[in-house]
Amino acid sequence: MRLISSFSRRKSIRAVGILLLLMLGACDQSLPPAKSDLTVKLLVGSALGDFCNQAIAQFNQQQPKLEDGKTFTASCEAKGSGDVVTTVVNLAQQLKNGSISTEAPEFPTIISLDGEIYQGQLIDKVNQAFPGQKYIPDITESPLVASSPMVFMAQADVAKGLRQVDDVFKVLVTAKTHADIDRTSPPLTIHYVQTAPTRSNSGLQTLVAQFVSVSGKRPEQLSIEDIKTYQPSVQKIQAKVTRYGISTNSLAKSIVQNGQFWATIGSVYESSVIIANSNLQPGQPRYEAVYPKSTFSSNMRLILPTAPWVSADEKAAAAKVIEYLRSTSAQQIATNLGLRPGTAGIPLGAKFSPEFGVDPKAQYDSLRPPQPQVVEAMLKSWQEVAKKPSLVVVVVDSSGSMQADRRMTSVQQTLQIYINSLGAKDKIALIDFDSEIRPPVLIDGTPEGRAKGLQFVSGLEAKGGTKLYDATLYARNWLKQNLRQDAINAVLVLTDGADSGSIISLDRLGTEIQKSGFSSDDRISFFTIGYGKENEFSPEALKKIAAFNGGYYAKGEPETIETLMSNLQLEF
Repeated sequence: MRLISSFSRRKSIRAVGILLLLMLGACDQSLPPAKSDLTVKLLVGSALGDFCNQAIAQFNQQQPKLEDGKTFTASCEAKGSGDVVTTVVNLAQQLKNGSISTEAPEFPTIISLDGEIYQGQLIDKVNQAFPGQKYIPDITESPLVASSPMVFMAQADVAKGLRQVDDVFKVLVTAKTHADIDRTSPPLTIHYVQTAPTRSNSGLQTLVAQFVSVSGKRPEQLSIEDIKTYQPSVQKIQAKVTRYGISTNSLAKSIVQNGQFWATIGSVYESSVIIANSNLQPGQPRYEAVYPKSTFSSNMRLILPTAPWVSADEKAAAAKVIEYLRSTSAQQIATNLGLRPGTAGIPLGAKFSPEFGVDPKAQYDSLRPPQPQVVEAMLKSWQEVAKKPSLVVVVVDSSGSMQADRRMTSVQQTLQIYINSLGAKDKIALIDFDSEIRPPVLIDGTPEGRAKGLQFVSGLEAKGGTKLYDATLYARNWLKQNLRQDAINAVLVLTDGADSGSIISLDRLGTEIQKSGFSSDDRISFFTIGYGKENEFSPEALKKIAAFNGGYYAKGEPETIETLMSNLQLEF
């Protein structure tokens, strides 16, 4: 009995000990990580965003330290390359004006753009703010981390014909169908998509490539006078655009989802084709990359500013981050995401194959950036002349629930920004609704048009119910009767509530608006924004409305609605 009792006692003590160890382990896991001495902030273009997040997460697991023992971590933030340039230049201007200090946490330690054109713009603009200081190193002084050449994305029947011509952009100036490009191609009307060059690197590289094609000159040979001369030809290419956008990968996804009536050809990164083919749903066709004879490689470099906002410790920490991002383990993350490695000797990986629509041994002449002042001239030309015009019906919910949480005030401020940023070729029709649907107020980007729009916004009053479905159909019917020829026509719905009081049902609404989809002559797209708390409205209904005609749904918050609307405005 004594032996048994002693054994039981030892067993109980052992069990308690194991339980205590498990409890301590659980406590350790719940404890926050030790605070590091400094943070290396990376601000990168959107094409590098997934790579940055995944690679930096692995890097931070190593608990990096400086030579003197100081600990540090790294963080990633991804934006459109145009937004990266704007952010850094604005911070530099604030530093120059004395409104922020060199220690301001907003300053990035490492910068990356999705291509060298925007990198050249960054260098030029910072040099203008601080002449002679060379705070941003020359392009070749920054190490390469990844690249992804610009390609044309198309289904196999169209891609075959595109490969038969020497210069796709040059034939897009005059061709109306793909049979005009190559007689063996299907007689599909050419519908083309690209991102907006004002904020997206792929869009800017595409715009430059179009000027290169129609002029027959190298990018570095182009002058400001050339832009004026050749902008009519570029405008003819832009006239075939279905929609713009800010995200290249999202655009490639939309090409697959919406089919050839929506877009027969798009300008995207090679990596975008790989990602699109990696996520095909049953019944969706595979897409192929068509490599131009001359194209931009989209070299993504790691820029370490030699600027006063980067301290000696931050510089030393950044050097370790850069070394890791170019290491074999990090570069394999890049290739898994469809990016070509920036470090020599790294194999491309399984996704660089015809199965994913790309050619691992693609040969092309890599284009160089134009002069910064020529790039500015191109962007101005696109905004004022070449860009396809638009007519967007903005349907604004002014029901009683918009009184809550200052929603109406926030929406009014957002609409004011939207109206004030209208381009010379943009038109919008503003419709507000509650229990009633009011006639549209048509405005444009002229001073008089903007004043009219701002008057509409200031007169919005939150009251009544939410005839969401009826108002959406009313907007479609009005736009159908007032289609802007040779333009992007769209409906944008902004609401914070579920439908109440509509005569038409959601299913009937879907049937009706699909009659004006991209297989029709109307080609009207729908976009929806759910504003407020999702338990107060039906996001599924808004998703369905957007999905009917090649648009998308987005969730709006008071803190993000301005950015969301700004991004949406780039679609048109």
